[in-house]
Amino acid sequence: MLNHSIPSLPIENEILFSPEHVLENRGRVAIFIDGSNLFYAALQLGIEIDYTKLLYRLTGGSRLLRSFFYTGVDRTNEKQQGFLLWMRRNGYRVISKDLVQLPDGSKKANLDVEIAVDMMSLVGSYDTAVLVSGDGDLAYAVNAVSYRGVRVEVVSLRSMTSDSLINVADRYIDLDTVKEDIQKTQRPYTYRPLSTAGVGADEEL
Repeated sequence: MLNHSIPSLPIENEILFSPEHVLENRGRVAIFIDGSNLFYAALQLGIEIDYTKLLYRLTGGSRLLRSFFYTGVDRTNEKQQGFLLWMRRNGYRVISKDLVQLPDGSKKANLDVEIAVDMMSLVGSYDTAVLVSGDGDLAYAVNAVSYRGVRVEVVSLRSMTSDSLINVADRYIDLDTVKEDIQKTQRPYTYRPLSTAGVGADEEL
């Protein structure tokens, strides 16, 4: 009589793949950052992003193919132009589009198409895509690259992230859980008097 063994089912909550195991298999990483989405997420968190720390955190020790930063630009804003120049010189490939003024007076530039096209056209050159955005319009592109063998990690603030995007991602990271790793550190303030002229040696400032 044949003995048919019944395969054991996974125990609930059993960890099949540790975070370390997942990271070991990330391969080549390509990063796609929705600049506007990240900016508003940072405002919600009350932090200022340190983009050197961000790149280090998103790469996570893996081999980086390229890091893309997508943003709308105001050509008359010298401060923004200086920031984008710094980004280009510090590990980011900046893809920009001029801001368009809307009927309500606000300005906006939608770069969803650029992000989707770059994710698709680079398939084969990278193994893991890190998408920093919560825009549900990108869910179709994420699903498409997944079917072509790419692993996709979505990084965004949960309150600003579409469920449809999370559902097609292989991994989701809430920005709130990593904000300590990516924010600029505040330098301690040191009081320095403008002048000590006329102040006696024993007199307190």
